[in-house]
Amino acid sequence: MGLEIPCQVQFGGKRYQGKALLEAKEILFRGDIRLKIPLSSIKKVKAANGELRIKTPEGLAIFELGPKATVWQEKILNPKSLVEKLGVKPGETVSLRGSFAKEFRESLKKHGAKISATTNLPWTFFAAEDSRELAGVKSITEGMRGADALWIVYPKGQKSITEHDVRGAGMRAGLTDLKVASFSETHTALKFVIPKSKR
Repeated sequence: MGLEIPCQVQFGGKRYQGKALLEAKEILFRGDIRLKIPLSSIKKVKAANGELRIKTPEGLAIFELGPKATVWQEKILNPKSLVEKLGVKPGETVSLRGSFAKEFRESLKKHGAKISATTNLPWTFFAAEDSRELAGVKSITEGMRGADALWIVYPKGQKSITEHDVRGAGMRAGLTDLKVASFSETHTALKFVIPKSKR
């Protein structure tokens, strides 16, 4: 989920009331007018005097965000990488179980994370392409301790594996799901941890 704030927007010479939402790939405005501004389409962005001025191919959109204008500008100009969104910090060690693209491995290394084949690590990423592979979740869970996290990465929009399947596998292994993230154009990731009462 992105950043959401009630505000006014000036667009096309008029002012509209509603809510603005900053997502990973777009800005949405819902209210007296509906706007969808892909971040990739933004030609210029500037925050000043509580206003976030965004130049788009369709015209200038001025979001009246108050002190949040500067925060939004920073997030638009310097978006977090996938590894940062997933919560991995530089210097931490992760375990990759299953098949992951070369780009993801390289992004982990670029971020300063270490990849290890061992278990009992703070971060485990498990790639499952169909529901049958979820049987491996239980063995991963047996090595988890404290605040260790398990991200299960699976294809989007496939009947062979669904969010219901993934969530069920985590729950049967005694885990709690915390967060969903878009892993790539084709895959989603669901984060699991050990319930605090069992740590």
